[in-house]
Amino acid sequence: MLPKFLKPHHIKLSNLIRIGPKTDGGYVIDKRVINKTKILITCGLNDDWEFEKSFLQKKPNAKLIAFDHTVDQNFWLKRFKKDILHFLLLKKLRISKILDIFKFINYCLFFTKNRQHYIKKIVYNDRNNKEITIPKILKNFENVFLKVDIEGDEYKILNDIKKNSKKIIFLIIEFHNLQKNLSKIKKFLKKLDLKIIHIHANNYGGVDKHNNPKVIELSLINTRKIKIKNIFSKKKYPIINLDYKNFKRRDDIKIEFNE
Repeated sequence: MLPKFLKPHHIKLSNLIRIGPKTDGGYVIDKRVINKTKILITCGLNDDWEFEKSFLQKKPNAKLIAFDHTVDQNFWLKRFKKDILHFLLLKKLRISKILDIFKFINYCLFFTKNRQHYIKKIVYNDRNNKEITIPKILKNFENVFLKVDIEGDEYKILNDIKKNSKKIIFLIIEFHNLQKNLSKIKKFLKKLDLKIIHIHANNYGGVDKHNNPKVIELSLINTRKIKIKNIFSKKKYPIINLDYKNFKRRDDIKIEFNE
C-alpha cells in the first residue's frame, strides 16, 4: 500500500481526460486547465512527443518549449542505425514501425515556430550554457503546464518547482525509485498549492517486494487557480477507460492506499 499523502483529491470523473496515446506517454489531466494554459513546458523528451502533439491539438495557440540534453545529433544517428538494423533483420515489419525509422523527419516538422526544443539539461544549479534551472525556465511565464519526466533527476529540482509553483497551473511528474524517495515526495507535497488529482503506476518499472509500484505518474492541479474540493478521491486506480498500461505485455498495477 502507498502512503495516504499520495492519494488523489476528488475530481469529477467528467473533468478527467486522457491526453496522448493509450500507452506509455499518455497522461490524465483536468480538462479545465487546457483553456487557461498559456505555455506547455516539457522536461524530458526522448523520441516521444505524442502528449505534446495531442495537447496542442486542443490548445493550438499555446506555446511549447521542451528541454532534453540527450536528444541531439548523436541520439538521432544512433537511433537511425539501430532502426535500419532491425529492419534488415525483419524486426520492423509493420508500416508504423517502418515509418518510425524516419522519426527525425517528424521531429523536424513538429519542432518549429512556437514549438521549440532546447538541448539543455534540467539542473538545480546551472554551470554552463548546456544546463538550465526551473527558475530560469519559468521566469517570464505564467499559467504554465509543466511536464517532468527526467529519469530520477526529478528529486534534484523539487525545491525549485515548489518555490515557483504559483506560476504552474498543472504539473505532470513521474517519480522513479519510489520507496527510496518517499520522504522527499512527502516534503515536496507539504504546504503546496499543487494538489494530486490523479495517480498511475508505470508498469515498465514493475513492483517492489511489498507489491508497490517502483515508478508512479502524478497529475497535480494548482488549487489557487482552479478550485477543487478538499476531500480524497474514492476512485479505484487504475481507472477503467482512462488509464492504460504503459507496457502492453505486462499487467497494469493496482494501487491501494493506507488509511
